[in-house]
Amino acid sequence: MKTKKIFFLFLFLIPILQLSAQDAATCFRIQLKDKNRSPYSVNRPEEFLSLRAINNKSRYNIPITEEDFPVNPQYKQQICAINGNIRILAESKWQNTVVIYCPDSMSLESVKSLPFTDTAVTPVASYVLDSMDSKYETVPANEGSMLQNDLHFDSLYDYGPAWAQIAFHNGHKLHELGFYGDGMLIVVLDGGWEGFDNISYFQDMYENGQLLGTRDMIPGHNNVYRNGTHGTCVTSTMAMAVNGQMIGTAPHASYYFIRSESPFSEEPIEEDFWAQGVEIADSLGADVVNSSLGYSTFDDFHQGDFTYEDCDGVASIASRNASIACHKGIAVCVSAGNEGSKPWHYISHPADAFDIISVGAARAVDSAMASFSSYGPSYDGRVKPDVVSVGWDTYVVNAAGGINAGNGTSFASPVLAGLVACLRQALPQKNALEILDIVRQHGHQYLTPDSIMGYGIPDMYQAYLDNAVAIKEAVRPAPSVLLYPNPCENELVIPNSDGSIRQIEIYDVSGKLVRRVENCWYDLNTISVADLKSGFYIVRVKTDTSIKTAKIIKR
Repeated sequence: MKTKKIFFLFLFLIPILQLSAQDAATCFRIQLKDKNRSPYSVNRPEEFLSLRAINNKSRYNIPITEEDFPVNPQYKQQICAINGNIRILAESKWQNTVVIYCPDSMSLESVKSLPFTDTAVTPVASYVLDSMDSKYETVPANEGSMLQNDLHFDSLYDYGPAWAQIAFHNGHKLHELGFYGDGMLIVVLDGGWEGFDNISYFQDMYENGQLLGTRDMIPGHNNVYRNGTHGTCVTSTMAMAVNGQMIGTAPHASYYFIRSESPFSEEPIEEDFWAQGVEIADSLGADVVNSSLGYSTFDDFHQGDFTYEDCDGVASIASRNASIACHKGIAVCVSAGNEGSKPWHYISHPADAFDIISVGAARAVDSAMASFSSYGPSYDGRVKPDVVSVGWDTYVVNAAGGINAGNGTSFASPVLAGLVACLRQALPQKNALEILDIVRQHGHQYLTPDSIMGYGIPDMYQAYLDNAVAIKEAVRPAPSVLLYPNPCENELVIPNSDGSIRQIEIYDVSGKLVRRVENCWYDLNTISVADLKSGFYIVRVKTDTSIKTAKIIKR
């Protein structure tokens, strides 16, 4: 989730966008009635969708309809023609809306009187634009260059401090099978990637074409690498690929950055930026979207505040578009929020959306929930958060290029999103909705979900095994380790009925060896774990022909 107050330190840097001291609205969401006389056609989708997006929709039998047409450009021209000061700041093709900057009330009345606009408008911001040049800095899309990186490492030892947050979901086992996110496009909606373009850890991403582009949605701004560090930390949990330093959950994926979050104010218009951002992700052909942002109340525009009753999946334009995106073919992961110990308490928008994965925060060392993680359910009673990941003592790369532990559902969501990308790579026959259902079904408390952990901690490796149509012999996983009880308290029993086990090792979440058995008994091996701290551990069993691993929980 965003931490808004720290961003006010940078207000003096940007004279283009000023904020009024009051809630007097100058920006309004206009609902358009139709897409009549649109210049677009379902027979020419290449005019508004990338080739990658078109191919993805064809692959999963997702129809391209009028809903996918951009807002009618003639309507936008007629709105702007009313007054030279009117600017279109955001638009949504799926909702058929535009957000206009229109400080003059008479001009607003003229906009409302147009035959294709609804007379009911929604005030969304109190911007004062001294000047505004709608420029967007982008890196040209590289649709054909989803490179297969050549990383080779032993996953048990070389993840660096990120080992625990990946092993939490058995994600290292997906990696061992070769699923690192190759060919997947992850679009990150966030508030800024300051330092990302200069940090040495990420230079390979630029050199090999993994960073496909950027888009800055904030009026008057055109550089996502300035004013806002949140996206840098978020993306690092997925994209880091430095052996022995830190490996992210999807180090081979390609990425696209969209800034939808203003670092200078807190107003409902950011939901419109988010809504347009996820549509851009769709037009690019994204496989996964991660958004570590959430909206409930607005410090600079309180007339737009929501209540818990509005967390129903439909009250917010961002939540509505998040749901649509999943049906368009994108697996959307959203942080649940950091309001668990605050008066708000509950999830926010768009974590309340239908058909997405909202992610709460837990600690890797003992699977304990973070007190700050927002609670569910959605107001209409759906299970929220959907699942949990590591958002307490999560290792990230900060804007200065340092690796440190951070807290927040902001980090839980991308840790999981990267593994969702790996699972999509591993199960190409499954569409986005199916993938997210599989993730929920492999939560450790799927049969008994609650309002704290939802369906629980997903086992992403087991999710793959249970849904793979065919596993090539060359990468067929070794049989699971037979051990019991799990969870365990004082002793762990590992049968050795065929006498093939030669060594048993137990590692903690940091990758430290805490127990080794060299002289294994033929029948049963009983290992004392009474002195180990509570938490989860990886058991590694070496046999005559293979190495098997399993995760255990010590109570």
